[in-house]
Amino acid sequence: MKIQELDFGETPWGAISLRRRFDRVTERDVHEVKLGDDFLMSSQFTTGERELARIGLAAVTGASLTVLVGGLGLGYTAATALEDDRVTGLTVVEALEAVISWHERDLLPDTEGLAADPRVRLVRDDFFDMVRAGRADRTYDAVLLDIDHAPDWLLRDDHGDLYTVEGFARVGAMLTDHGAFALWSDEPPEPEVVRRMGEAFEQSEAHVVAFPNPLTGGESTNTVYLAVRPRR
Repeated sequence: MKIQELDFGETPWGAISLRRRFDRVTERDVHEVKLGDDFLMSSQFTTGERELARIGLAAVTGASLTVLVGGLGLGYTAATALEDDRVTGLTVVEALEAVISWHERDLLPDTEGLAADPRVRLVRDDFFDMVRAGRADRTYDAVLLDIDHAPDWLLRDDHGDLYTVEGFARVGAMLTDHGAFALWSDEPPEPEVVRRMGEAFEQSEAHVVAFPNPLTGGESTNTVYLAVRPRR
């Protein structure tokens, strides 16, 4: 299996690498991201990232929606959000300059043109610091978050305060009165996460997203947590 490294760089979180390989099972090119020794993301399976946008936006009514995406990654959540004609403004907050650069240079065929879309604003910032400090420059109709693997499987230890009642309430402060917060997870639903969200929002639930896995011959799942209408 030949792996082609498309980009490599050092970040405050460790070395990051964007790689491409041909997968003989699915018979297509797969793009992967490694951060240090951790496989961070892959284009092999993108249903969960896409459903994050669809589920989050389906919970919001009205036109001329503004959306904030936490974590740019390979761009599938942001690109799917742009498929909703109601979205007139999309801000993507990404902590790593290298990731933003991949999209500015169109290194990812599936989401090519994302950075050039006039509705899109790519912001280099730490989403968790932004929420913690209340630094959002406006309120949004939807916040879509895909950075950590799961609420209890963190990319960085200092992300943990977001997944508390107080942290979810801080996200709610970034939303309009009828806004929605959707959160991706690579683990099965945790009732405790839904409960905490329910203390900060009027409605909270977990959606299981299933998709075929040709590598195992079976089915895999992700979770999308959804919280609507922040409590004021």
